[in-house]
Amino acid sequence: MGKSVRGQSGLPTIQGMSIRQLLVISSLAWAFQTPAQPVPGPTPTAGPAPVSLQQVLQAAEHNIDVVLARQALAGAQADIASADRAPFPVLSAKLSQMDAQNGIGEGNFFSDKRVDKSLGVDWTWERANKRALRTLAAQRAATAAQADLDDVRTQQLIATNAGFFDLLAAQEKLEHVRQIEQSATLLATSAQKRVKAGDLSAQEAARTEIEAQRALSDAQLAELDRQRAALILWQYTGLPTPPEQLRAQTNWPQLDVSLKPVSQLEALVEQRADVRAALARVQAAQAALDNTQAQKTSDITWGASYDHYPGTSNALIELRMQMPLQWGYSYQGEIGRSTAQLAQAQNALDKTRRLAQLELHRLQHEALSTAQRARSYDTQILPRARQVAQSAELAYSKGALSLTDLLDARRTLRTTLLDALIARTDFAKATGAWQLRTQASPMVNTTVTPAAAPIAAN
Repeated sequence: MGKSVRGQSGLPTIQGMSIRQLLVISSLAWAFQTPAQPVPGPTPTAGPAPVSLQQVLQAAEHNIDVVLARQALAGAQADIASADRAPFPVLSAKLSQMDAQNGIGEGNFFSDKRVDKSLGVDWTWERANKRALRTLAAQRAATAAQADLDDVRTQQLIATNAGFFDLLAAQEKLEHVRQIEQSATLLATSAQKRVKAGDLSAQEAARTEIEAQRALSDAQLAELDRQRAALILWQYTGLPTPPEQLRAQTNWPQLDVSLKPVSQLEALVEQRADVRAALARVQAAQAALDNTQAQKTSDITWGASYDHYPGTSNALIELRMQMPLQWGYSYQGEIGRSTAQLAQAQNALDKTRRLAQLELHRLQHEALSTAQRARSYDTQILPRARQVAQSAELAYSKGALSLTDLLDARRTLRTTLLDALIARTDFAKATGAWQLRTQASPMVNTTVTPAAAPIAAN
């Protein structure tokens, strides 16, 4: 047991250490060694296990937007069946040559009455390869719908990837803020004790109390941000876990990224689903134009009928041929409309290619720059901020630093922690978007490493 003596200030000391130093050192040890604890409140009940990135991506592949795109594809595929068929034969039956003045005679209606009875069949012969062109247009439209489905799926995966890391960042931010709030509360408590011991002014203690209240407010705001992020992720995935219980598993990607050279981006542009969809629409518009131009070749309708007329003949055969006479009009309106739609589809393809190339360049640069920024925070900025904060705590405990400087050091550490978390989140979202946009089977490979472990405040 240490011997209690009095220092030069007249305050009690233990082995030469004042009450002020004891209280501050205890605060320092608690702030930098104690793991984060929840904000005081109701004891939380055990909830579902945290979801992984792979789980949310798999769930996003079946969300409502993907289902709607899949249904649109089913409709486009059904259009192929309706386009790839010949015109139906037309069955006709008629009664003619009925004498309204002298009557139709007596006897059996079918064999004796003077009525010309006829039964015939007519069929239209489509010329100029109209059926094949019509079917080709439907097939190209279905190809575009399939590419649209792939593009919608990719967009949903990118949004879900971002939502997952937003939730993970919100969870870790909440942990950091709770640690800061508890440290500020402990400092305010020790300050009140020092005021009673005459080692600290009431004004200084009030400042620590204000810092503790601000930290508590920050913790409440961080919890609200976490709830919002959980709601957004739940909307993309539709997971059975209630949004208020949704938690993200720690799946930070490694702080390195392998990107293809810029010279290979041209090939990646042509592989994108949105570009493939635009190209298929150009091909469908070309087939539709060819089909419209084929309308200038008239179709021929062939027909034959069997007639029965008592008293004249019981077996009369009629052969027919019909075709429209295109006088003064050669489908200029339809051809003009199809030509304009083809030009529109070609322009849309050019625009889609340019936007796709710009997006791939942007995603590549974002992945590279965010990786560099995240590594800088992880290896340089954050360790220095921790060291400065620890030095400030130690100096304050020995009376070599003012309370103002201590609070500034703590604020700097808090800001650096949150900035480092933002940098890592931006990197995870950027590299995930790059991989999802450039891989045929887009699934992010996440490996938790010591460099990618959650950023701790202690």
